[in-house]
Parts: sequence; C-alpha cells; structure tokens
Amino acid sequence: MAFLELDGLTRRFGALVAVDQVSMRVEQGEVRAVIGPNGAGKSTLFNLINGVLPASEGEVRFDGRRLNGLSAFEICQLGMSRTFQITALFPEMTARDNARLAAQARLGGRWRPFGGGAVFAEAERRADAALERLGLGHVAGEVAGYLSHGDQRLLEVAMALAQRPRLMLLDEPTQGLSVEETGKAVETLTELLSDGKLTVLLVEHDMEVVFRLAQRITVLHRGAVIADGTPDEVKADANVQSAYLGGFE
Repeated sequence: MAFLELDGLTRRFGALVAVDQVSMRVEQGEVRAVIGPNGAGKSTLFNLINGVLPASEGEVRFDGRRLNGLSAFEICQLGMSRTFQITALFPEMTARDNARLAAQARLGGRWRPFGGGAVFAEAERRADAALERLGLGHVAGEVAGYLSHGDQRLLEVAMALAQRPRLMLLDEPTQGLSVEETGKAVETLTELLSDGKLTVLLVEHDMEVVFRLAQRITVLHRGAVIADGTPDEVKADANVQSAYLGGFE
C-alpha cells in the first residue's frame, strides 16, 4: 500500500474534464513532481487531494485512509499541508506570526479555555524551527508583506512545514522568482528534503528545478496522465516529447 494513492481521480466542471481518471502511487519519503502545460489540471489535482474540491469520480487514500468527503481542515489534521500557486500570507503580520498561526492550526487543544499559553508557546517553537530550516530566522520579526518575493515564497513553505506534515504539497514554489532567488530556493529545498523523512508532491514549471528535486515525475496533459517515471524516463518518453513539441513549458 502506497503512502498516497489516487485511483481514477476525476473532476468535471460542466462539460470540461479538468482532471481525467488520474491514478498515482506515491511512496513514503518520495519527492514526486507533477508537470504539464498551463491548463493541464495540476492545481486542480492538488485541490482534489487536499479537500478544497470534491472529486467527481475516483478516490484519494492517504496512509490507508480514504479522504473523499473530508474537508481541507480535516485532511490537514491528518498530516497534509500545502502551499499555493499564488502566495497566501498574512502580509501585515510578521514572518514568525505567519508560521505560528500555521502551527496552531494543527496543534491539538488549540481552543481550550485553559492551557492556551502552552499551545501558543509550542506553536512559536515550531514556527521558529521551521523558519530556521528555511533560512528565514533572520527575518522572523519582519512584516511578511515587506519581504522579498523569494523570501515570501520560502515563508509559505515554512508555514506548511510548521504544521509538522507527513505529506507536503508544493504548488510552484519558484513561480515569479529571479534566477538568483530560484537558485536559493532550490538549495534550501534540497537541504530540507535531504533526510528523506518528508513526502512531497511538487507542481513546478521550471524543469531544471524538477530534475534537481524530484525522484519521480508524473506528466499531465489535458487532465490525463501521459507519462510517469524517473526523470530520465520522462525525458526520453515519446508521448511527452510529442505533447511538449520537443520541450517543456
């Protein structure tokens, strides 16, 4: 049994089939990339996995548990966190407070009338640890809206990490970054994933980033899987070459 299993996952919007019979197996500790051109269904797939959208058909299982019908909040409590294609922060709050709120969202007993101080303190410890791991400890006290775009993208990863996830979904973490910022982000993510303890599903448009981070790649085209394999296997796949006209978008 795989850590994350998708079986025939489908999402329709009227006559449009955005995700079409997608099946996938992701093992614990694996870094899996999902790639495809704009409109291929990548972000919709993420929304189906973490409960933002209900599936029209098929099912999602996480560590053996069927997720269909659970809310995004309930799925978060099971140990799944995510980032978004468009950075989702509280821009008027500090980096530490952003990460602390994310940690509090998963901590048990966070709404108890007594003992709330202990929950707050633990959330802050988790926030500071996540910021340090993402190389953001030096900006913990700065207002998030004033951080560079690159640091804002890393802050969103830190927020996801502060929830102590078992599975993390990263939706285009290098989108809009300069070459220098992308290099910093890849170096930071490589270090973060080096111990193999975190399972990651990654949507990314930059193929250089994908080939550096991912152990396996699933390729979507018009909502359906057209290839799945190692980076070398995907590079050599005739269907992928045909769909991308000899390159990646």
